[in-house]
Amino acid sequence: MQNAVVARRLSGALSALILGLCLSHPARSDVDDATLNNEANGTDWGAYGRTFSEQRFSPLEQINRQNVSKLGLAWTLELPDVWNVSSVPLEVDGAIYIAVGFSVIYAIDAPSGKVLWRYDPQVSSQKMRYAWGIRGLAFWKGKVIAGVQDGRLFALDAKSGRLLWETVTTQPGDNRYITGAPRVFNGKVIVGHGGADFGHVRGYVSTYDAETGALLWRWYIVPGNPADGFENDAMAMAAKTWKGEWWKFGGGGTAWNAMTYDPDYNRLYIGTGNGGPWNAKLRSPGGGDNLFLCSVVALDADTGAYVWHYQTTPGESWDFTSTMDLVLATLSIDGKPRKVLLHAPKNGFFYVIDRETGKLISAEKLGKVTWAKGIDMATGRPIENRGVRYEDGEALMWPGSGGVHNWQPMAFSPDTKLTYVPVHEMAGYYNDTGFDPKTYDMDRDGPMGLNAFHDDVPKSAGSSSLIAWDAARQKKAWEIALPGATNGGVMATHGGLVFQGQSDGRFVARDDRNGEALWSADMGVGTQAAPITFSVGGRQYVTILAGWAGGQMLLGSLSAQHGWVGREHPRRLLTYVLGGSAALPPSPPPSQPTPLQDDSFKVDPALAAKGRSLYERCLICHGTGVVAGGFAPDLRASPVPLNAQAFESVLHGGLESRGMPAFPELGAQDLDALRHYIRERAAYEPSFVEQLGALWHYLMLLIKMKLKAWGWI
Repeated sequence: MQNAVVARRLSGALSALILGLCLSHPARSDVDDATLNNEANGTDWGAYGRTFSEQRFSPLEQINRQNVSKLGLAWTLELPDVWNVSSVPLEVDGAIYIAVGFSVIYAIDAPSGKVLWRYDPQVSSQKMRYAWGIRGLAFWKGKVIAGVQDGRLFALDAKSGRLLWETVTTQPGDNRYITGAPRVFNGKVIVGHGGADFGHVRGYVSTYDAETGALLWRWYIVPGNPADGFENDAMAMAAKTWKGEWWKFGGGGTAWNAMTYDPDYNRLYIGTGNGGPWNAKLRSPGGGDNLFLCSVVALDADTGAYVWHYQTTPGESWDFTSTMDLVLATLSIDGKPRKVLLHAPKNGFFYVIDRETGKLISAEKLGKVTWAKGIDMATGRPIENRGVRYEDGEALMWPGSGGVHNWQPMAFSPDTKLTYVPVHEMAGYYNDTGFDPKTYDMDRDGPMGLNAFHDDVPKSAGSSSLIAWDAARQKKAWEIALPGATNGGVMATHGGLVFQGQSDGRFVARDDRNGEALWSADMGVGTQAAPITFSVGGRQYVTILAGWAGGQMLLGSLSAQHGWVGREHPRRLLTYVLGGSAALPPSPPPSQPTPLQDDSFKVDPALAAKGRSLYERCLICHGTGVVAGGFAPDLRASPVPLNAQAFESVLHGGLESRGMPAFPELGAQDLDALRHYIRERAAYEPSFVEQLGALWHYLMLLIKMKLKAWGWI
């Protein structure tokens, strides 16, 4: 098996080398600290957030409010062999680099759209179960650097696609995986990982030599077993904020997205993740803040030594990660310029933090937030409402685990001093009835420590908007309603524009002063990705990846409402320029799957109940309630579950080319139970009494939470 993997990798590298030698585009070799610290030169987009500041702002203005109406399609590149394109491209010296699917890297000639080379790292099939895709890559001195979901980090020669070095950042057999973009600084590359939602993971970030891939330092985010000793004083300090035997569960805290280098202080800011399990009563019985979960942590960039931290959600119990953007800016605060960090994590507050000291300057609600009244500025801690920790077994509150702002990147404009944030509003329901810290077993009872939500999520359950936020005054400047429940990341420019791809398939440019739509184009499919802009040969281009995956695709009808079906609708890279006249390739119109009916299949309620539990491993891709959100096929409408032999073949063998992992551990009885559950959902039509009962429970729970928040019960 190992020989086969090695052969595939050698074959992929050889193909990339041959293609690269034939079509290689001269790549710049001086993308370094000076380049990434240069806010004034917008020629290239050489990092995830363009520069060290992560502002996602371009000083280019050839495309502006006055002429954006003339923006047209320059070219498209169809990507039929990848399943997830929710990723931020890079552009360096006329070549675009993208990481899509399981870290398949493309180099593309920016003016023409011609593929220069392609590299496939051949991800481990076991890690295909974590179907989030890769969200971006890094560039450093002629090298393209990317992570892989199986935990590898690698560097390619930007001219040829030849593999230069590769290292493993995780441990064999663990639940860690990489989905975020690495960051580079001072000849180093830093990367984190995900996995806390899937069991037994202790989060960390790792820094490597950008030239060789050698490990330089690693910083753990939560403390390990005290009996083994602590790696540093920060871990000893953090351990005092935990109770019980948290290390047996891993603890979580994975830093899978936000990492920002600050050249002013030679520091790294790390946005950390949720607890493992989510449920704090099981993870740390007896309470505690559980450092450094859901925090912004400042580390010395040379050594990884702890400098300061600010915890946004102490003792978190709702998946309120702080892994969203960490943006560097200078704002006028009380009449004086302050070097600040701007942060809008899942919990619904917008934070302004002093970069030098870590002191909280201000925090206000960005959207609908009912779990806390506000932030106590004397302590920096949230003022929680009663009942939100599901003390009586369940809680309904805003936001839910999707947050007000999720991973889709925001942008800051130094021109307007506004931060443009893609937000959404959706409640969260938490239920831990039956869970006991004394008997909880993560492997048996599930890694989140909560009862799973199995029902379909109606399309009316969530909404979204684009907010322009004045961080200096901590108030909203404007807000524009958007389609659906989740949309793409944003980019701002000196041309007075804010660009965003939407879930309805439109790519829109708005006036950065008021949100007015000045231009839009049909992409042929919705997207969650964020755009970039750059200049080649004196012409400014705008590029975005489009394809329906990477958002909250598991939310049933809420995700499926736009009618994008992953294998029917395109994945593509689109590039626009003033005067562009290319035609958009045709794509199917939006559609909704129709569940297949088979009167000969008699559902066994007992088997369907067992299958309901087993389906938890399927819902990330195939949707809650077996209502696909558009990412993977809707199993209610698929003929495969109707045939036991075909179903076994797919579940045991997988379909790697389509992103479908294998589940060889499922036995014949498990597969039979899954089929019965799928057929039960295919025939499901909620009765009036069921709908009324669900509405009544929702209203009663909402009233109960309100009364608790007011202190009446």
